[in-house]
Amino acid sequence: MTDPETLSVTIVDGYVDEPAHFGVPPYISTYPRYTAGALVDAGVPREQITYHTIDGLRDDTNRWRDVDEADLMIYLGGMTVPGKYVGGTPAEPDEVRKLAWTASGTSLMGGPVKFGVGDENAGATETERQDLDFDFVAKGDVEAAVFDLVESGLEGFNNRMRDVDEVSRWAQEGAFVVDQHPNHPNHLIAELETSRGCAYRCSFCTEPLYGNPSFRPPPTVVGEVDALSDYGVKHFRIGRQADILAYGGDGEAPNPDALRQLYSGIREVAPDLETLHLDNMNPITIVEWPEKSREGIRIIAEHNTPGDTAAFGLESADPVVQEENNLNVSAEECFEAVRIVNEEGGWRPGEEPTDAPTFGDDAPRRLPKLLPGINLLHGLKGEREETYERNMAFLRRVYDEGYMLRRINIRQVMAFDGTDMSDTGAEIANEHKKLFKRYKTQVREEIDNPMLERVAPPGTVLPDVHLEYHQDGTTFGRQLGTYPLLVGVPGERALGQTIDVAVVDHGYRSVTAVPYPLDLNAASMDELTAIPGIGSSTAGDIVVDRPYESVADARVDTTVDLSQFVTTRPLERVN
Repeated sequence: MTDPETLSVTIVDGYVDEPAHFGVPPYISTYPRYTAGALVDAGVPREQITYHTIDGLRDDTNRWRDVDEADLMIYLGGMTVPGKYVGGTPAEPDEVRKLAWTASGTSLMGGPVKFGVGDENAGATETERQDLDFDFVAKGDVEAAVFDLVESGLEGFNNRMRDVDEVSRWAQEGAFVVDQHPNHPNHLIAELETSRGCAYRCSFCTEPLYGNPSFRPPPTVVGEVDALSDYGVKHFRIGRQADILAYGGDGEAPNPDALRQLYSGIREVAPDLETLHLDNMNPITIVEWPEKSREGIRIIAEHNTPGDTAAFGLESADPVVQEENNLNVSAEECFEAVRIVNEEGGWRPGEEPTDAPTFGDDAPRRLPKLLPGINLLHGLKGEREETYERNMAFLRRVYDEGYMLRRINIRQVMAFDGTDMSDTGAEIANEHKKLFKRYKTQVREEIDNPMLERVAPPGTVLPDVHLEYHQDGTTFGRQLGTYPLLVGVPGERALGQTIDVAVVDHGYRSVTAVPYPLDLNAASMDELTAIPGIGSSTAGDIVVDRPYESVADARVDTTVDLSQFVTTRPLERVN
């Protein structure tokens, strides 16, 4: 019998991406925090718990010693939706096997990896269950397995799901582990769970495998935020739920009172938070209960931070695909939900909420508080060429009728055992790869680019952009939050710093921006020519005639209001 007080434990975070859960840096998912809390609750001292990300192991091979020497090594990971990631690279199957082979002690694997493993983390793939040479695989909740395994003296556990009391306790007990994340404290956003499971049964989705919705009461989530704040976390996303509007209700109908308790409680215990965003919102909820949904959306937009996105799982605008895959919302219903979110959440700081949605020259230069995002999934049963045409028609309608989408997520299906798509697999997705590629380009060119200019027109200020990498003479960075804009800043600036920027131009899913406010007396030629209305000749004149006491002194001949982008800082004089 192994005494918990003597155990040394290493947790390795291989990252997760689920329909209602995200954990690729700069995010930290609930899994490592809950697992650490379960270990402490089972009697393992905090100082004997080591946490590493898979990127941390890649960066420093000496850290593998912690994997080797631990009495218990726990791997957490699994991608059940495909994506492209900037902040970190999810663990590949070969790396996960290496973890199991390296561990000299007991090894346990858990998280969404239990649903299956593909050859790579990509769409249009089929997955199968692989235990990857671990001693134990948690087929239920990994945190419950960890608690039971430690209590049994590492002898074993019964696969089970944890209850609300346990997760509420473990969420607070495990908050300390964020201290060991490489991004802590300034560039880390904590994913928060309000519920699991889903009332609906879409063919491709793994979320229903967690059962019907079960909710954590507002005080338990607020207590978790309070604990995380004590460890320096200032960025939060309420992302671990299938539908934020259904929170605290019967799993389908909205409960505005529960949302008010949740959001106001978070603001009370973390008054200095810098990000409060969400993820999933079910459009069918908005259509079925429009007035309660409007109230809930108003509550969210009152308490959140700008740039928030409510991801809508339309998946397909084709009624044939909707019918064959148990999709619960039609294109017409989704359009109505887009309209309502725009009307209730599409206002910008500095204006009245009743003005929403706003865009154009008169709109304040900040991102809207809350906009819908659209998820489109391809390779589903019944997909045909007309499916792509119907999706394009839906997106054009949203734009033409004057509404905004924060982002359009287009991906191909991954087929997991236990879902209805397991019979179809990736066959349709593979057949339509060329069609999918052409259509995706069309969406980016015809919808994404003009929509992005509507959402973030030139002069829009994006505070606290974290600079992450260089490419082709440009520095790229993002804000922390849900689906943050990729921002390209001219020139190669020092990485790791955080700056405010103003948008000057738009790509398909990214923007070009200059530091805000840009000092006219110090700006580079690349920065000056990036500003709308300033060409290379004008920029050259600005540089030659410096310094200036004020922006007006530059006498720049342009129709653009330069005060949206530039200032003149006091001149330093030599004594």
